[in-house]
Amino acid sequence: MMSAWESLHFATLELVRSTPIKQRLISAYRRHLASVAEDQLPNEARESFSQVMRNLAGVQPLRGEDAVAASVRKMSNQEADDCAALIVEIFGLMCRTEANTTRQTASVVQLRSVDVEHAATDFEIPVLTAAS
Repeated sequence: MMSAWESLHFATLELVRSTPIKQRLISAYRRHLASVAEDQLPNEARESFSQVMRNLAGVQPLRGEDAVAASVRKMSNQEADDCAALIVEIFGLMCRTEANTTRQTASVVQLRSVDVEHAATDFEIPVLTAAS
């Protein structure tokens, strides 16, 4: 099972392909976003993700289509662009959250112990004088 980060990463990659934006959104949803559960996301991303999911599956489908195809069909190109941008923003937020978590949990490696008594002499710099 893929993590939410991986799913959003692949959905973002899907959005940068050369096909029309509506096809990219449908593909990103079906291949990657449909399997993401909100509780896998950081709290800051949940409302935006919920909005994306409502935008991508909120329309009653016609016979022979699913809710995603119906929802994306009803979107204007600007709405489709905005939805794609929100997916990328969520992925960016998740990357920042991941980076912050990694920094907070990283251990500090002490490279050299500094003895206070010897600290001043260890780092003395000889005075350079110019010869005339």
